[in-house]
Amino acid sequence: MLAPPDESHSPFHISHDLPKMERVNYTLLTEFILTGVPHPPRLRTFLLVFFLLIYILTQLGNMLILITVCADTQLHARPMYIFLGTLSVIDMGISTIIVPRLMMNFTPGIKPIPFGGCVAQLYFYHFLGSTVCYLYTTMAYDRYLAICQPLRYPVLMSAKLSTLLVAGAWVAGSIHGAIQAILTFRLPYCGPNQVDYFFCDIPAVLKLACADTTVNELVTFVDIGVVVASCFSLILLSYIYIIRAILRIRTADGRRRAFSTCGAHVTMVTVYYVPCAFTYLRPDSHSTLDGAAALFPTAITPFLNPLIYTLRNQEVKLALRRIVGGQSTKSEV
Repeated sequence: MLAPPDESHSPFHISHDLPKMERVNYTLLTEFILTGVPHPPRLRTFLLVFFLLIYILTQLGNMLILITVCADTQLHARPMYIFLGTLSVIDMGISTIIVPRLMMNFTPGIKPIPFGGCVAQLYFYHFLGSTVCYLYTTMAYDRYLAICQPLRYPVLMSAKLSTLLVAGAWVAGSIHGAIQAILTFRLPYCGPNQVDYFFCDIPAVLKLACADTTVNELVTFVDIGVVVASCFSLILLSYIYIIRAILRIRTADGRRRAFSTCGAHVTMVTVYYVPCAFTYLRPDSHSTLDGAAALFPTAITPFLNPLIYTLRNQEVKLALRRIVGGQSTKSEV
């Protein structure tokens, strides 16, 4: 039984909005403690430096992609690169929401996260994460039109339509994030306050609720399941048509170029969706792999996106050369 401690030095707050009979034993949490990623103590410094480098390189790489798309006149009006620039913004956001807080777990001392901070982290992660799902689906549709309907592509996928699709992804993502945050934190949390995870996510936080979470777990499974399954199915369907169209191309060089334009997208969809499905679309598990799987969509994928899209995308590399060449020419003048 929890005794109401001194509120000024406690992670609990006594609720005065409950019936009289419940007030004695009912306290609400005001902060959470994130346990972080399990690791040997001797690796603490190494992991701190490792994730610091991951974070810095993620921000620099995605910023480079964003600047390239905005600065190059041949890219910033093309739908595919509008989507790529948006993806860079989202990757920087997800990395900023998760990785700095993760790094704090590798420093000495206990660093609790305020209740409001936990709410914000969960909301923005699911907001941006679901927006990525919608964006990947839109990018697959864009590739389908470019390869299967090349003559009608400029009409079917205009810059205006691509902008509307991006706006729709942002709006749908914000609604999804709000639903998940409201459902999760409408429940009372009255202790303990230790989240067995490295960030505030639904499965880990729900374990601390002092109320029945059956409805929450069902809605979470259905909601996230519908988003992931529908987006992945549409992506899969798009690539079935894309592969059929590519196989009909007569020249080997034409097939190679078509596959190269889709290879980066397929790689990132796989790296993103498989860990998400492992985390949310299976029965409750206390496996040590849960945290490792969650590192992919939160830290690894945002880091890999710029590398894969610049190394595998010839147009981005040419745009970088044009920008660097233009700067060199200006400096010589």
